[in-house]
Amino acid sequence: MDSPILLLALLVALVQCFPDDYHSHNSTRHHDYCVLGAGPAGLQMGHFLSKSQRDYIILERNSGPGSFFNIYPRHRKLISINKIYTGRRNREFNLRHDWNSLLSDRPDLLLQRVSRELYPDADSFPRYLSMYVKELGLKVQYGLDIGKIRASESESPRGRGYILTDQHGLDYTCRVLLVSTGLWDPQKVQFEGSDLVEGYESIPVDAEEYKDQAVLILGKGNSAFETAQSILGRASRIHLYSPSPVRLAWQTHYVGDLRAVNNELLDTYQLKSLDGLVEGGLEDIAIVRNGEDEKKCSGRKKKCRSSGKEKRGKLYLTLAELLDRSDGKNSSKVTATNLPAYHNDNFSLRQPYDRVIRCLGFRFNFSIFDGSARPPSSEGARGRLPGVTAWYEGRGTPDLFVLGTAAHSRDYRSSAGGFVHGFRYTVRAVHRVLELRYHSNSWPAIKLSISQLQSWLLRRVNEASGPYQMFGVLGDIVLLRGSHCEYLEEFPLQALPQFSSLSGHQLSKHGLLVLVLQYGLNRTDSLGPGRAESEWTRAWRSNFLHPVLYYYDTLPTERDMRHRPVGWPLPRPKAVHHMIEDFLTEWDGPISHSQPLRRFLEHCLHTDLRAFYAESCFHFSLTNRKPPLFCRQGYLRKHGVVRNSQLWQHAHEAGLMPGGQDSASPDIDPSFPDYLTRAGASVSSAVNLDF
Repeated sequence: MDSPILLLALLVALVQCFPDDYHSHNSTRHHDYCVLGAGPAGLQMGHFLSKSQRDYIILERNSGPGSFFNIYPRHRKLISINKIYTGRRNREFNLRHDWNSLLSDRPDLLLQRVSRELYPDADSFPRYLSMYVKELGLKVQYGLDIGKIRASESESPRGRGYILTDQHGLDYTCRVLLVSTGLWDPQKVQFEGSDLVEGYESIPVDAEEYKDQAVLILGKGNSAFETAQSILGRASRIHLYSPSPVRLAWQTHYVGDLRAVNNELLDTYQLKSLDGLVEGGLEDIAIVRNGEDEKKCSGRKKKCRSSGKEKRGKLYLTLAELLDRSDGKNSSKVTATNLPAYHNDNFSLRQPYDRVIRCLGFRFNFSIFDGSARPPSSEGARGRLPGVTAWYEGRGTPDLFVLGTAAHSRDYRSSAGGFVHGFRYTVRAVHRVLELRYHSNSWPAIKLSISQLQSWLLRRVNEASGPYQMFGVLGDIVLLRGSHCEYLEEFPLQALPQFSSLSGHQLSKHGLLVLVLQYGLNRTDSLGPGRAESEWTRAWRSNFLHPVLYYYDTLPTERDMRHRPVGWPLPRPKAVHHMIEDFLTEWDGPISHSQPLRRFLEHCLHTDLRAFYAESCFHFSLTNRKPPLFCRQGYLRKHGVVRNSQLWQHAHEAGLMPGGQDSASPDIDPSFPDYLTRAGASVSSAVNLDF
């Protein structure tokens, strides 16, 4: 009697161990949106899809979110800033200095709940992402390794669609595919002897493994310097070799370049303590092992290469053209004439090395896409990334969008789109594109009276984190409508020619303003004297991050965008205004910031934007047919005179402030001329006020 019950319980337990999707291997699961990868970009999109109540699933091959950070960086220290103490309580402002947290409606759902270190340990990030998934209830399915992606061949009202096949042969179909797989494949360069080189992804991380060894590292990025820094106190000498000189993030303003937290080797190099940097091509080199040492390791060659403590042959860097290849690839015997030092006895890398390590970064995995779904390689970034449009849709792959680090080709080496603090905003921009295209929801816009525009712009430049982090890439769009405007936040600037089709908003005859934060184009010593401007009249020469406003009377075209000046995020506008760079990044000075901004806006809008006291508005209303805009949209709407009961009573009795007047109307109220006639006031046709 007990056996059937026990068997039934066992079967129930087995069924519960598998996801619902595996009840039938012949079934196909459909969702409107498939998000491939549960890294930070995939989870960020998951939040927006969940908030919009869309049908989606996040597919992850590993057992938890953010699995990349379980392995990398190898030496377990993040270089993304986790600055908790800013002196502010403004959540949006604080995100400017929190480079790890994702966006959500939960003000406490931040990385600081897991780590309070300025540079957190890498293990803290997957823990944070797990917390993010749990507390937001995101739909993530783990343990699904998608090995094949193809476009749907059937034509349907849903459109193109994609089919994803996992390791169990189960298909997932989706209307829209959102690829957020990151960069996993190590970047490699093939050269003679490349099989003798160890990879960053597999090197020992125990510094004792490198004790008294000479190490050559191929690469000069953060992974190369991170590796060098970890063994700096154990290796006898460390040389870094790559085609390009080292690029310092504090000079280039690009967070992907070498960060100060990893650059201690620069001291030991410049202070002549055995370490150094050398420039040279990678494709033309060869790594060879000393012939005699190679014989000693024969028969146990694998062991010799895998352990730093074993006796291994010395490795030499030479040029492929100097090798005698008669014995076959990688087996050339090293002689004096094979080495560059034979021809140049001052050759920098003439001494042998105990090990050579490759630290050249990572590339996108194109292999899972078949020809119908494979996005092309990007033109930049050495083809390591997929090519995408300005709104992050794969080129030639409609309805397939690339998110996160893999979409960094749009701003490679120019902004922060390859990092969490950048792509959390580009993911939000993609979601807004999806909402219009598939659900007819226009890009969110705020309607403002023109008299409010200046204060709103100042608020954005002093608080907004999106344009601050994605400088030169995302900008705020102001659609001018006469006496009012519509304000759209964080639109992809390179997509401006397609603005209407991507946002759902149309341009009026009054044109538009674009607010961008950008660095200057002037080359300067980042730490030298005269590196910054302080006089507002020279704001256009600002070197550091500062707000810039572009005014267009019509939308730029694709041709305009292609022919924009070198280094400019946008084509030449009808008018442009630079706000002077500020040491505190606080653009709130009445003389240096506010007044020049107001004058620029008045020039573009052809109206007076000054603010007036109620008494002044009352005077202008009596003496001018068209009082200043501030008075028409404030005073004549019963704003600004509440505290003066006598003035309020007089204005009310005179009919200056009738109820229900439209504040957005540029025309004077019909009762206003009648009142002036009764009052016997002298009326001028316009107010002529000095700026």
